Amino acid sequence: MLLSLSTLFSANLLAQGPLPANQEVLKQTRQILQLAEYIGVDYAEAITQGQVTNADEFAEMQQFSSIIIEKIKLLSNGEPDSIMADALQLQQAIEQKSSLEVIQKLSQKIRKQVLSQSPALVLPTRLLATNNVKQLFIENCSSCHGTLGQGDGPLAKSMSPEPTNFTDKERALNRSLLGLYDAISDGLDGSAMRAFSELNDQQRWSLAFYVGSLAFESTAEPIVATAAHTKKDNSIELQQWVNSNPTQLMQHNAQIDDAQLTLLRSQPHLLFQAALSPISTTRINLQAAVKAYQNDQLTQAQTLAVSAYLDGFELIENNLDAHDSGLRKSIEGQLLNFRNLLKTTGQDTLVNQELASILTQLDQADTVLTGQSLSNNAMFSAALIILLREGLEALLVIIALMTVLIKTERHDAIKFVHFGWISALIAGVLTWWAADNLISISGASRELMEGGAALLAALVLFYVGYWMHSKTQGSKWQSYIKNNVDRHLNAGTLWGLTGLAFISVYREVFETILFYQSLLTQAIGSASSNEQISYLVYGLLVGMAILAVIAWLMMRYSVKLPLARFFAVSAYFMLFLAFILAGKGISALQEAAIINLTPFPIDVSVSWLGIASTWQGLSIQMLIVVLFSVMVMRNRYAK
Repeated sequence: MLLSLSTLFSANLLAQGPLPANQEVLKQTRQILQLAEYIGVDYAEAITQGQVTNADEFAEMQQFSSIIIEKIKLLSNGEPDSIMADALQLQQAIEQKSSLEVIQKLSQKIRKQVLSQSPALVLPTRLLATNNVKQLFIENCSSCHGTLGQGDGPLAKSMSPEPTNFTDKERALNRSLLGLYDAISDGLDGSAMRAFSELNDQQRWSLAFYVGSLAFESTAEPIVATAAHTKKDNSIELQQWVNSNPTQLMQHNAQIDDAQLTLLRSQPHLLFQAALSPISTTRINLQAAVKAYQNDQLTQAQTLAVSAYLDGFELIENNLDAHDSGLRKSIEGQLLNFRNLLKTTGQDTLVNQELASILTQLDQADTVLTGQSLSNNAMFSAALIILLREGLEALLVIIALMTVLIKTERHDAIKFVHFGWISALIAGVLTWWAADNLISISGASRELMEGGAALLAALVLFYVGYWMHSKTQGSKWQSYIKNNVDRHLNAGTLWGLTGLAFISVYREVFETILFYQSLLTQAIGSASSNEQISYLVYGLLVGMAILAVIAWLMMRYSVKLPLARFFAVSAYFMLFLAFILAGKGISALQEAAIINLTPFPIDVSVSWLGIASTWQGLSIQMLIVVLFSVMVMRNRYAK
């Protein structure tokens, strides 16, 4: 038996236990929203001044109002419901051929009540490129709606009523993006519109934003795009833009005028960029996480809380760190620990308190970042530190591999290491480009990739470090080289070197580009953008120069060390890198919610060493130290 709508999404839901047929209930409520909006949009085609002007459209209005009542009756189990009263009133108004104003008022009232009781949407972080969406529309929609969306496709004449003309602005003003998305996702009962379930979520959202833009394209003014979209009030989040139709947006938000709304509907990527700044993304996902938690959807709440950090706050950490490192650490700690509160039910008060605290700190961060731009020196330092921090570990692994090959007189094998790191640079840039233009890579996926690569690299480095330590006796190593190196460094092993070089570099490249993109965005938004960009480039170039000097020094002096000394130093160096990468790998997987996060009672975190104040990270790093120590003692005892 399905629960009533008011019970389904009320604050007292947690006390009632898990919902039966929860997904089906959600689907039915979204269809109520969709049908109510459809009536408000298309009623004008059916009735004019109290007279039926299109019998097919009028029959559809009657049918849709009956379906709404049936769905509400099913969800409420026949119990009295305020939404049911409005639905009956809407049906009666249609039968009486009431004015369009009355019908729209009732249909909007139904939508408003249902939306207020529904869980927050999980929105995509970006849309597909415009050309890709146009092609998607032509392939899936043009046979009915026409190539230009004017409702004049080859099959249109055979349908009654005919398909929607998306270029009709009067009707578009009363059509929400959510209504379009639901029609694409679930089809429309009682009509020829089918569900396009074969498309993924990002494709369906992109189509919804695209068809929602068609009625506004001819009147948009692209020349004012940058200036206008930045003036949008930050309090109007993407959820509201999606849920409300253009008429409602202008009625309830005085700061939104017709010109700006036309611009943002015709060029939805501007709306997306403005609404989904990193801090805005963090706010949206946190609020949606709490709403999911209150609806007893703990898994969904966890997913949204993870996204709040990885797809939002993490992208501006470096910028905020340059202004206020204490605020950055505080927000980061709260966001990571907030997930623990969402694991168990019955903590509504504490969850709401923590949310309010985080939102307050996010407002402070927003004020810091928007109230002042990075100084030229701070921009230079941030660009320099990012490259040194992300690139140094990868460089050290590459130099160590090359030095080993030189020491073993296998200069011919160095090309395999070069192939590995050069391929990683290319793959990292291509991955970033694809994520920006073709596919959507979530923050959780990024952290999973980085964490897995870090742990794999740590495992290999630990093994190599122990193996090198076992050969620290000069005579023993000379004999090993003579008898075994040529035999063991076969094609498979050489490609293994390529793989290790690739993993060590690739895991750093993608994140480095994201951080630089965040810095570049802030530089472009500053008053002296050209100067800021110049200092960013200076920081990048100096960082590259420093890394080159470090590489040269290591190559020059490491090859001059005696064999025993070299491999002893290299063994501990490999252990050191394995220690760091293991800690960072665990932290990345914790951020992606793959591994539990249990705070350590004392703050012992040292970011550059990969040490985080969690039991899981400290345990794996201590395990590395203990295992290596045991192996070293065994070797000494054997000698």
